[in-house]
Amino acid sequence: GGDRRFLELGVPVKWIETRTENIASTHFARDYHMTAEIAATEDGKMLALRVKTIADHGAFDATANPTKYPAGLYSIVTGSYDFKAAFVEVDGVHTNKPPGGVAYRCSFRVTEASYLIERVVDVLARRLKMDPAELRLRNFIRKEQFPYRSPTGWVYDSGDYEKTFKLALERIGYEELRKEQKEKWARGEFMGIGISTFTEIVGAGPAHSFDILGIKMFDSAADPRPSDGQVIARLGVRHQGQGHETTFAQIIAEELGLSVDDVVVEEGDTDTAPYGLGTYASRSTPTAGAAAALCARRIRDKARKIAAHLLEVNEDDVVWDGAAFSVKGLPGRSVTMKDVAFAAYTNVPDGIEPGLEASYYYNPPNLTFPYGAYIAVVDIDKGTGAVKVRRFLARR
Repeated sequence: GGDRRFLELGVPVKWIETRTENIASTHFARDYHMTAEIAATEDGKMLALRVKTIADHGAFDATANPTKYPAGLYSIVTGSYDFKAAFVEVDGVHTNKPPGGVAYRCSFRVTEASYLIERVVDVLARRLKMDPAELRLRNFIRKEQFPYRSPTGWVYDSGDYEKTFKLALERIGYEELRKEQKEKWARGEFMGIGISTFTEIVGAGPAHSFDILGIKMFDSAADPRPSDGQVIARLGVRHQGQGHETTFAQIIAEELGLSVDDVVVEEGDTDTAPYGLGTYASRSTPTAGAAAALCARRIRDKARKIAAHLLEVNEDDVVWDGAAFSVKGLPGRSVTMKDVAFAAYTNVPDGIEPGLEASYYYNPPNLTFPYGAYIAVVDIDKGTGAVKVRRFLARR
């Protein structure tokens, strides 16, 4: 009895779509066939990388692949390593699959690029009979090299790959694990130690690199400010469970010295939302979040002028301490952002437009390049081939 939104059959159920239904409603993330060549010296210095890729686009172009605009494969195929030269060639092909190339589990094509370079480094270590950790340490981009221009032309903003990797090795007890592995191999037991590092791109938005048929991928924010001091933040992105309403509220609240409860985040209403290119590929906070912060700073700049009027001092004598405006040298004389918000509609000085609201269109100057290291330890049953993960460590 009662309203049942599903039917319990008590048996396994298989969903079968027609080809038309599948192509109309789904995409797949990746189907790349990659071949790589690496040049290195006998002592393990990596010099150059050449990559040839065939990218399956599916039946038609609908999502992101390197043959449409430079995506993750081009930008970080050299990984965290200081190559002197690199060449990447991608041929797109069409098949009878749904459209391919969605950003799944990472930003566009970063997974493929990370897999390729880390696999190549492991093969090189084996050829040179060198510890794969030592080979990586010899070739990381050094901290003092940032900002670093890669051989494919992308500018990595910052990083300390060596420190991060060494911390991961220390935390997992790498030297002891290698000794244990050697002893087990001598007894005919199988134990594996896997190492992987990565650098990825996030914050898809710089118009000079991301242009979809003339549509630029920047984002924007608009912050109307009623006289009661509450902020209504309108963003051009839409959350999918990431918690934008919390993240963006925290960003704006910190910029304006407010409580998070004083910030209302509006998303998804196309009647009021400003320009935006959506939520995917780890781009929302670097683009829309930055737009929200810069929009809030515009509000704060105007609020400073009104605060100077309320405090009866020159604007240059007004100090913002993160919570209130005060007079330089006289912290006891202050007004809060809520005081200023009320005055913006009731006590505005001559020459300043009433109200306290702003908008900002943010075209990022560059992408951001987070990085990290993973180490896995597994035991393999020699008789059955079963693999048991003993330890897994991630350091970012």
